Amino acid sequence: MDKTLGNLAEAVARIPDGATVMIGGFGGSGAPIELIHALIDHGSKHLTVVNNNAGNGHVGLAALIEQGRVDKLICSFPRSADPSVFVETYHAGKIELEIVPQGTLAERIRAGGAGIPAFYTPTAYGTEVAEGKHIEEFDGRFYVRERWLKADFALIKGELGDSHGNMTYRMAARNFNPVMAMAATTTIAQVSRIVPLGGIDPEHVITPGIFVSNVVEVANPAQEEALNRAEAVYP
Repeated sequence: MDKTLGNLAEAVARIPDGATVMIGGFGGSGAPIELIHALIDHGSKHLTVVNNNAGNGHVGLAALIEQGRVDKLICSFPRSADPSVFVETYHAGKIELEIVPQGTLAERIRAGGAGIPAFYTPTAYGTEVAEGKHIEEFDGRFYVRERWLKADFALIKGELGDSHGNMTYRMAARNFNPVMAMAATTTIAQVSRIVPLGGIDPEHVITPGIFVSNVVEVANPAQEEALNRAEAVYP
């Protein structure tokens, strides 16, 4: 039952070429920067990545894209504070983009974790995003059918974790992390501190350990915005 790992390299060692990887976070909040950088070091390529945005600066997800490891990105906001890496890669024809409205993205991931193959939403009806999708009318309103979204791996970031994988999050860093943990076959979590069993009040557990495959401690994790202010580049 001990799901703790000693280092980041071991945590990402099983991620193969061609994997679909969900990466938690909303911008820099809750983004598992150290796990992403470990994935770059590991060398996996031809990845499909699911994230809320397309990365900023030259660290984290942006660095993963800059290193040519991502073939396809599924996200809501490909242009954010400094999306230059993604924009240049996209215009060069080196990465495929699937735009998904933010609420729809969250619900597709949640549906994947809940075992719901498809659902209907009015979001995107009448737009290019709905082209080719099944449309149905309910009570006089048109809805778009969307499919669940699942992944081979999820890389997430928490605050506290124990050896069984039970986790908490720090404030807004909760965002996409809990639903991604449920929607992936293998969920790898970095936490700021690993505590003994019983060190987390059961009432405070957000992601139960049943959804977490491995947990690794990363004390004082880097914040994407701080790295970008320092003009950091990885690797």
